[in-house]
Amino acid sequence: MAGHSKWANIKHKKERTDAKKGKVFTKIGREIAVAVKQGGADPESNTKLKDVIAKAKAANMPNDNISRCIKKASGDVDTDNFDEIVYEGYGPEGTAFIVEAMTDNRNRTAADVRHYFDKFGGNLGSNGCVSFMFNRKGVIVIEKNDSIDEDEFMLEAIEAGAEDVIVEEEYIEVLTQPNDFSNVRESMEKYNPESAAIEYVPTTYSKISDEKYTALMEKLIDHLEDLDDVQNVYHNWEHE
Repeated sequence: MAGHSKWANIKHKKERTDAKKGKVFTKIGREIAVAVKQGGADPESNTKLKDVIAKAKAANMPNDNISRCIKKASGDVDTDNFDEIVYEGYGPEGTAFIVEAMTDNRNRTAADVRHYFDKFGGNLGSNGCVSFMFNRKGVIVIEKNDSIDEDEFMLEAIEAGAEDVIVEEEYIEVLTQPNDFSNVRESMEKYNPESAAIEYVPTTYSKISDEKYTALMEKLIDHLEDLDDVQNVYHNWEHE
């Protein structure tokens, strides 16, 4: 069930990504800028930048855009400095949320995030209120097709450093420890992953049976993801 929920989330995100490419590219550009400032402009020596570039390519961000973001971050001392912030909170029916943001104005971002939690049946919590319900994992998701030999794939992933390989009806999910993510992601590139990132993975999932709360949940996720300062939204809602 949790696997189906994961695949539904990915397909939902892809649809929204295709519809709002400009905003997605802006958000990835921020991640590139932060990665360059933290570790330099060479992806061969900056694994975080290398991972973000792979994410950009998976989102079909043009190479020219990627190069411009790297050059701007490495050469312009006046480039905005973004703080990385993690918010925790509760959604409808007690669902758990973790929201990752990059912002140049903490007060604005906190107010915007709190507004949508309040508006759609949740509340913003304090640090640590739900993070114990998630594990930090590298997650690589690959759509299944007839050309993939599952046994060979599993062996290859484990040899590259994967912690677990979960084979579902429509996709294969590869889980890693954060420190092993880059190596495993590189070994999986030939399979054209649908997504590859270090994420907050729920240890338990919550179901919502009331359609009213399901609608609120969907609105909360969509509005949070639409915020310019928000990079990622994680939750433990299990839905079909």
